[in-house]
Amino acid sequence: MTDPNGPSDDELKPAETGEPVVSKPYIMPDDPEEGSVEALTKEAADARDKMLRTLAEMENLRKRTAKEVADARAYGITGFARDILEIADNLQRALDAIPADVKETADPGIKAFIEGVELTERSLLNTLEKNGVKKFDPSGEKFDPNFQQAMYEVPDPSVPSGTVVQVVQAGFMIGDRVLRPALVGVSKGGAKATPAAAPSEQS
Repeated sequence: MTDPNGPSDDELKPAETGEPVVSKPYIMPDDPEEGSVEALTKEAADARDKMLRTLAEMENLRKRTAKEVADARAYGITGFARDILEIADNLQRALDAIPADVKETADPGIKAFIEGVELTERSLLNTLEKNGVKKFDPSGEKFDPNFQQAMYEVPDPSVPSGTVVQVVQAGFMIGDRVLRPALVGVSKGGAKATPAAAPSEQS
């Protein structure tokens, strides 16, 4: 007699036949398939490359910004400094216009006035120097077109050709740049120095 609550005939068939019941393997939907490991590795390498490029760009930007800030501090007063140089030039011209013998024989009031002008010029140059603007005088140096502007040539065989022998107007630097080139007279150099030196050799 068959038990109505027992297993059905279909459920008993596998056991009766003796064949083992094998379940199919379950694949997680997120499990990487073959070939996707290479894709993930490539994606990770690309992300790393982008990150390194971004870091390099940020470092370059930081350096550029720091340089721009430094340049702004050093050269921000360039226009103002050029205007102030005109005052310095006028003070120098005023002092150069007074002959040396007049300075020595002038009465105390005139001497005090001259000293006041000299003091004002020194104070102005010191203030410019504190702000990175320095005066330079290339007398006796080899002419350099990067720092000087030749106004005329001076025939003088006693000095090598191309030497600055006269300074018409002093030059000024701001930081490591030329704010204003010096206006100079340059030796042309005459004939070879041998004829001029010959008499001294005989003596």
